[in-house]
Amino acid sequence: MQELLNVLLLSLAAGLATGLGGALAVLRTPGKKSMGVTLGFAAGIMLGLAFLELIPEARALGGFTVAVTGFAVGAAIMLLLDAGLPHIRFRVKEESVFDIKLYKTSLLIAIGIALHNLPEGIAVGAGYAHAPSFGLMVAAIIALHNIPEGMIIAMPCCASGSSKRKSFKLALLSGLAEPFGAVLAFVLLDTVRGAVPFALAFAAGVMTFITLDELLPCAHAQGHSHLTGIGLIGGVTAAMALTAFFA
Repeated sequence: MQELLNVLLLSLAAGLATGLGGALAVLRTPGKKSMGVTLGFAAGIMLGLAFLELIPEARALGGFTVAVTGFAVGAAIMLLLDAGLPHIRFRVKEESVFDIKLYKTSLLIAIGIALHNLPEGIAVGAGYAHAPSFGLMVAAIIALHNIPEGMIIAMPCCASGSSKRKSFKLALLSGLAEPFGAVLAFVLLDTVRGAVPFALAFAAGVMTFITLDELLPCAHAQGHSHLTGIGLIGGVTAAMALTAFFA
């Protein structure tokens, strides 16, 4: 029971980081340059987590075939779901009156990110099932990644003319999907311990697809590719630093 509570708290903390990003966005709307860097950073830290930790751990625990299969299945499922999932690409514009179209865009972004947070929660649950310190590291990296996601939920909502409070709440609520994935994964993997390597690789596949299909296109849409590249490198570097810290 204590381990389940720990998983819940870790994933909740990671999910609440989305609310922190929303708060930062409504307090001061970031410009296109800073947004490009921030989204690049989010993409880099997720790619770093997937390829520096999740896949190597999956391979070490379950072998090459399990790691490759889990990764491919995770990416393939997201590819199949992609047509029905809301995308997070958007354009923020200033409006003096309420813009229902832009508000609907922010709702779709929030729904899409909430759905994306489920496999991130699976990564936390699977990581903790492997080792508590590994789960803590995964949660910390995902928390850093969730801050920019909260910003891209709150920005169009706030720009539509909605209140800052409502914009923040939308970002906060989208992050609360993460504990569901974490608890579900931990309960299942605590019963079927042999599935942990597959689950780690599966989460890596999902995260990689989301990063390449959602975060990076959204970052490049800000119009500052070099800054996005700098953010990407910074994100990978941060992931490397965190993995070394938790080693």
